[in-house]
Amino acid sequence: MKRREFIAACAALATSACATDAPPPLPPGELAGGAERGHRLRDGGFPPPGETRRVPVLIVGGGIAGLSAAWKLDRAGLRDFALLELEDTVGGNARHGENAISAYPLGAHYLPLPPREARAVRELLADLGALDDPLAARPRYDETLLCHTPQERLYLGGFWQDGLLPRLGVARAERDQYARFQERMAEFRAATDAQGRRAFALPLALSSPEPRWRDLDRLTMRQWLLDNGFDAPHLHWYVNYACRDDYGTDYGATSAWAGIHYFACRDGLAAAENRAESDAVLTAPEGNGWIARRLAQRFADRTTCGALAFRLGQERRHASPGKGISFGHADFYLARENRSVRYEAEHIVWAAPPFLLPHVAPELPAALAAAACADTHAPWLVANLSLSAPPRDGAGAPLAWDNVLFDSPALGYVVATHQRLSAAPGPTVLTYYQALADQPPAEARTRLLATSQADWAEQILADLGRAHPDIRALTRRIDIQRHGHAMPRPVPGALWSDARRALAAGWGCVRFAHADVSGLSLFEEANYRGVLAAEEILTRLGRRFVSSLG
Repeated sequence: MKRREFIAACAALATSACATDAPPPLPPGELAGGAERGHRLRDGGFPPPGETRRVPVLIVGGGIAGLSAAWKLDRAGLRDFALLELEDTVGGNARHGENAISAYPLGAHYLPLPPREARAVRELLADLGALDDPLAARPRYDETLLCHTPQERLYLGGFWQDGLLPRLGVARAERDQYARFQERMAEFRAATDAQGRRAFALPLALSSPEPRWRDLDRLTMRQWLLDNGFDAPHLHWYVNYACRDDYGTDYGATSAWAGIHYFACRDGLAAAENRAESDAVLTAPEGNGWIARRLAQRFADRTTCGALAFRLGQERRHASPGKGISFGHADFYLARENRSVRYEAEHIVWAAPPFLLPHVAPELPAALAAAACADTHAPWLVANLSLSAPPRDGAGAPLAWDNVLFDSPALGYVVATHQRLSAAPGPTVLTYYQALADQPPAEARTRLLATSQADWAEQILADLGRAHPDIRALTRRIDIQRHGHAMPRPVPGALWSDARRALAAGWGCVRFAHADVSGLSLFEEANYRGVLAAEEILTRLGRRFVSSLG
């Protein structure tokens, strides 16, 4: 449907809704992200490979980790690689959709200004034209990518307030706890060890290993708050919101190290001329999809989508008397062609989730198979609501980019058209996020996949209707994306475990590069793991390159 036709249809529907007292019908929409392809792997029965292709480097998985590995190899001059992705498009959690109104995210919707430790992220952004100098303390960023103001607001007590830390009707004693909490987080942000390593770095692998910090991984974030005299209900809500937002996990089940890391790891700043706040983020209508899209264009000639890896293995081959090398192979089912193909490679980057490994690699050592399955994963729902016009603001702060409802089961919504410089409001898309953190992951995943689009639409409209009574009349379509295994849950003891170290060590010629290897599903971690795998391969191949990891 063309944009003009869509707007006309919206206007006609709005007029007809005013002519009757009957509530508007539930909006239609797509329900995507089911478990069909995963079940295909479980069920097996793939045709044997009828073709063998040989490449020096094979990348399995086209999320940010796989794309970052491809980016680093390409930048170093190694362009003979193949990238295969299960979904129909690359991007992983950074994929996006688009309709007649706007592009919109299907997952990750922003990237905070990267700290100096996240050097590979900064170099990638510089390569994409988003910043000028990756080594600068305060780089100059592309203004079109810096989130426009107002950036965020919170609906509390029938009123919209600026910012997400509750302040309306909050007693002085609670506000004093806010100040003390922020002071503690500032101390954690500045804390370093004798070697100058930050206590809470990003990527987290660069964090100090000292027990005084690592021991925080033994208790939950909720317990840490209570142990340190923080009992203010609104502060607990705010910290719990932060844990659900970044980790899809209730703060009562989140490692205190991870909970503090949320507040203490990022200290990136922009050049003064950017006029950006210290908590500024980079965003676009499609969320982080702009990064995935630009990288996908570069590697389109080496990328195959709709490819399901169903077998991974390796063997020892003798290159010369007394010398041998590990050589890997991976079999893929090409769904569009209903056939299988084998790739042989000297180096394999497994940038897909590790929990798939026991299903595809029968020769995987038992300890590695156990490590691959050590994490539990948080399921997520992302819904994109196409509206004929923005919802009415109500009392208080005006519509912002990020809009959160206090005590909602969800995390709120972002406005896909927020970055537009438009004089008059028109149709828009709201991207609504819900981490199903109120149930054990397996139960939540069952609920996620078993609930119909109509039932999800009803729940979403009821939730948003508390702040926007006109939301049902304005909504023309609700498209729902389900992420059954969206991110690993950083429960106490998970981040610095033996399982994590085993995955980081790899398996012969296979390097594990997914963000799950770090234990936190963050853009910076996926980028770090992908670039690290690529640099290890370049070193093995004797290629000269400048490290992006410092």
